[in-house]
Amino acid sequence: MVDRTPAVTFGEDREISKPTTVYIWDMDETLILLKSLLDGTYAGVFNGLKDTKKGFEIGKHWENHILRVCDEFFFYEVIENYNEPFLDALSEYDDGRDLSNYDFSNDGFSSPYDDANKRKLAYRHRSIAEKYSQGLHKVLDQQMIKLWNDLYSLTDRYTAGWLSSAHALLEQTLAKTKPSESDHSSEMTPRSIITKDQSINVLVTSGSLVPSLAKCLLYRLDDVISANNVYSSWEVGKLHCFSWIKERFGSPNVRFCVIGDGTEECAAAETMRWPFIKIDIRPASPYRFPGLTMEMVQSYIDVIYGPPDSKDEKMKG
Repeated sequence: MVDRTPAVTFGEDREISKPTTVYIWDMDETLILLKSLLDGTYAGVFNGLKDTKKGFEIGKHWENHILRVCDEFFFYEVIENYNEPFLDALSEYDDGRDLSNYDFSNDGFSSPYDDANKRKLAYRHRSIAEKYSQGLHKVLDQQMIKLWNDLYSLTDRYTAGWLSSAHALLEQTLAKTKPSESDHSSEMTPRSIITKDQSINVLVTSGSLVPSLAKCLLYRLDDVISANNVYSSWEVGKLHCFSWIKERFGSPNVRFCVIGDGTEECAAAETMRWPFIKIDIRPASPYRFPGLTMEMVQSYIDVIYGPPDSKDEKMKG
């Protein structure tokens, strides 16, 4: 397999003196709820207290929004069959051409998947990254924005604050209380996030890349997860993605923590010897949203790595 490790690696930038945590999140049924709304699993765990039909209708509305963003703004009808594990996977084919007047609809992107078409796909990935950094408010009309905001609020009420609670925890991982202008800058890099926050959020999802980026935008995760930190394990598997992430951000002072609901990420975290927190949608579980706290997450990290202060003392010694 061709090495697709992102060019920027954590250890190349500087020697990290303060322990830094890379939080690796699953998306579906972890940070967001979608499949469990559509198939009734979420409502089912409440033993009749939740309206299953309403949950299904909410899920269908999300599906429609996701497909619309993918098709209208992310070239999905054209590139659906050309999934890559992350947006920079084809950066070697991108010659840096100015895309401000580039005609994507007439550039002849198609099979065979040769170098010329890989360059055209790399252009599309760069365009997607730029749109992601700008946010949906730059591309959606006011009517669509209202529908989107109303759906988010409706979903958050139906799930007792799952979306807003998950987002709040992601903010806490970055020691942020609200997004700043720099978080939406197209110049954001892994290095700038690490320098500012000493922590970083990475998303590894089993879904394909482009719909996953659309979900991040629609579920308002773009201020806490940057586009270049979204990975699709669709073809390569989560263990392979975790290996890339370790190579990219690995340093003696970097800790990793995986949070998700699936067996694949659990097994991959175990192989990597990283702490794993399993999300459970059942209402009595503390490992859900609302419920999961930074203190709980930190306790899992400390079991594997030890408390941060003790590691600092070892480093000084």
